[in-house]
Amino acid sequence: MTTLKAPTKIDGVIDLLHRDCGATLIELVDATGWLPHTTRAALSGLRKKGHPISKYLRDGVTAYQITAVGI
Repeated sequence: MTTLKAPTKIDGVIDLLHRDCGATLIELVDATGWLPHTTRAALSGLRKKGHPISKYLRDGVTAYQITAVGI
């Protein structure tokens, strides 16, 4: 018997970061319910796990995005 694992908040963060426009800190906080410092710590944890996260300005606000790894 196989049981499916329910998606976690970090799975939701990864999904948001994969969008073409990425996600701002506010969007990530709203999606998870975490405090901003917890959300930034999660981004650092994802980087440590090998996710290539880039940072850029979108409408004057910092946005984060998982970028494709070049070969």
